[in-house]
Amino acid sequence: MFPALEAELKQETLPDPYEDFMYHHLQYYGYFKAQRGSLPNSATHQHVWKNNPRYLVSGSFGEREDVIPDPLQKEKLLYSLMLGSPLKSRQLLHDEFGEVKPCLREPRDLFAFFSSSGPLQAPRWPIECEVIKESLCHIEWVPPQPEYFYQPTGNEKLPEIVGEEKGTVVYQLDSVPTEGSYFTSARVGGKRGIIRDLAVTLQGPEDNTLLFESRFESGNLQKAVRVDTYEYELTLRTDLYTNKHTQWFYFRVQNTRKDVTYRFTIVNLLKPKSLYTIGMKPLMYSQLDADTHNIGWRREGKEIRYFKNNTEDGQQPFYCLTWTIQFPHDQDTCFFAHFYPYTYTDLQCYLLSVANNPVQSQFCKLRTLCRSLAGNTVYLLTITNPSRTPQEAAAKKAVVLSARVHPGESNGSWIMKGFLDFILSNSPDAQLLRDIFIFKVVPMLNPDGVIVGNYRCSLAGRDLNRHYKTILKESFPCIWYTRNMIKRLLEEREVLLYCDFHGHSRKNNIFLYGCNSNDRKYWLHERVFPLMLSKNAPDKFSFQSCNFKVQKCKEGTGRVVMWRMGILNSYTMESTFGGSTLGNKRDTHFTTEDLKSLGYHVCDTLLDFCDPDRTKFMQCLAELKELLQQEIHKKFNELGQDMDLEGSWSDISLSDIESSTSGSDSSLSDGLPVHLLNIAHEVNEKKKMYKKKKKKPLQTRKQRNEQYQKNNLMRELKLTEDTPERAGFASTLQKQPTFFRNSENASSSVMRNEKPRLNELHGRDKGSSLDPSKMTSLILTKNKERMQTEKPGFTVSCSPKRSTNPSQEPVPDMKPSWSRNRYPATERGRAAMTVYPSLHIYTYP
Repeated sequence: MFPALEAELKQETLPDPYEDFMYHHLQYYGYFKAQRGSLPNSATHQHVWKNNPRYLVSGSFGEREDVIPDPLQKEKLLYSLMLGSPLKSRQLLHDEFGEVKPCLREPRDLFAFFSSSGPLQAPRWPIECEVIKESLCHIEWVPPQPEYFYQPTGNEKLPEIVGEEKGTVVYQLDSVPTEGSYFTSARVGGKRGIIRDLAVTLQGPEDNTLLFESRFESGNLQKAVRVDTYEYELTLRTDLYTNKHTQWFYFRVQNTRKDVTYRFTIVNLLKPKSLYTIGMKPLMYSQLDADTHNIGWRREGKEIRYFKNNTEDGQQPFYCLTWTIQFPHDQDTCFFAHFYPYTYTDLQCYLLSVANNPVQSQFCKLRTLCRSLAGNTVYLLTITNPSRTPQEAAAKKAVVLSARVHPGESNGSWIMKGFLDFILSNSPDAQLLRDIFIFKVVPMLNPDGVIVGNYRCSLAGRDLNRHYKTILKESFPCIWYTRNMIKRLLEEREVLLYCDFHGHSRKNNIFLYGCNSNDRKYWLHERVFPLMLSKNAPDKFSFQSCNFKVQKCKEGTGRVVMWRMGILNSYTMESTFGGSTLGNKRDTHFTTEDLKSLGYHVCDTLLDFCDPDRTKFMQCLAELKELLQQEIHKKFNELGQDMDLEGSWSDISLSDIESSTSGSDSSLSDGLPVHLLNIAHEVNEKKKMYKKKKKKPLQTRKQRNEQYQKNNLMRELKLTEDTPERAGFASTLQKQPTFFRNSENASSSVMRNEKPRLNELHGRDKGSSLDPSKMTSLILTKNKERMQTEKPGFTVSCSPKRSTNPSQEPVPDMKPSWSRNRYPATERGRAAMTVYPSLHIYTYP
């Protein structure tokens, strides 16, 4: 096409200066020993790595076989492919067609995100955690029939908790970091070394002991004790680096027996109330049923009881959950879980499918928000259709959604999955939403907690949903970067909605927690979106369970912090672990399909909320006012008061009407991260050591003067005791208290307090032959001579209104001259120092 250019390329040209420099540089250090011609020209080898077959990893990207457990193996593989080349470098790749054409490979982990042509990022575990090598994969399945709540019969057995003293430990984790330790480092695969088999060794085919395991992603089981042939007591592992939060469980059992009733009892739950008391059942998964009948997780269990454990450890009461079950097959592998698991690897597989989709990847950009404490990637999705003009892009409002800040609340991930499925689809409503909004989505805020099987905390040992105001970026990176991202977003555009997806362990249905608006212009507007959502999902969402009170203990939560940053519609969505008590789904458990459908309803409600036709919005606002009036009347009736609300009912504080939310109390998980507690303790101890004494309360000028005069008098009396020469002068003070009588009444009281001691001194010095008047005159004369000697030209003058003779009584009409109104304190002090220099009596200004 360009013959002149082709002829020029065929001709020998002068070497490029950069290429010539690199040739000599590599040759000098021994990295390149071939001829100059074997070094590729940078202009003719750009982007060769994109078409290099050796860089691509074979296999389908959505399968678990793509997970390479150790990046070092990948590096060794690439390095071995280059051994035949004269250029030894791990950063260069080679063509597999025999020609030596090294080229730069794609930069690794530039955005810490998996490439569409690369494997998934393997989860990183704390180095204390043992992890089995098996990869687990569960199928999604929706039961064909509703799964109803368990109906108690009243004949449920209450098992006696006997413990390992009377039972046999068949499974126990040893190296589990608990309270007192803190996170230090992480690696792929967790603890180094050989992974031990913690389950008991079967004695033969007739041995029917169950084999337990939980050292896999999101697994949680600390110990299993066999207390009878088919009865086991289970202890859950607390959140790592804490001694709290035992709620989530997920474990595996093998060597099952069919048509035999087993009993499992979890003995160390911490919440006094639970959905298990009102019909919730545990989840079970049979591997054989999944392989042969395509059946997944299902609700199972009979004789379900939730009760208080009488064997307390003296610190906190424990509660027990017990249930019985019959396994469907012999020699089966089964799993039990508190709720449908959704792991970090599940999320990565989903995101990889989005990245590989040529259509979805056009309007869904995947980026890395940050790295967690363990080094796992926190993903950020930006979803919007490309705008035609900059003005159109600037006019778009934003919506921020997040999930899994509490790792044990996997129901949040299923709602998030339903939302992503819809917003990434080709539905006209989804396209419209992408046209008018920019969606910022953080699908898993706490990947470390999800990986290790925590219920509530991160590896810092703290509840992240109480630290959205934190400044500790290194301790709470996921929360810090999320808040910072939203802060920057608010500077660019309006954020219409913020919603964080959670799970609830004590209430059924799905509901929202919001924040009451103090702006009368937007009064009740924050309740419109929840009310619309309840109308779009009447059999799942309960508006009556919503609460909009801002409690002090929830100031660090995401919804409150974002609300205070300026997002009016800031919510926490709580979805139950149980099921619904509404409409057609009454008394049935939620399935994953139910939760995913709520993600669709969130999108549908967004369209109603932003409809240019404000009819629906105004109808909801009128309905809210009517509901609020009814609630106020109800409150006053409960208090036994009558009140005419016409015209003034809207001025009543909404916070006074609503009760506090019944969310989990995470106050014990507030504060500094675990690894900083020791440092903080040392700092506090040092503060106590160097802390000054508590300051005395401020005194009046009169009190300060009296105190100072008293202290000086005591000092003179002590000197008098030690010096015989001054003994006579002390007795003189007792006889002639003229100065103190003229000061103030309080000064006289000082003398009265000191009178016993003066009398004692006077009695001791009775034998002295010195005359008190002469003694005083002598002292004054000596002081005058000394002062004149030290400062020539300086004369000591006495005030004409005061007598220099201490024995002489003051003139009555001269007494007002000591009044505070007539003489400032400084003049009084100066006069006192002049007349009685030997006493050294001063007053504070």
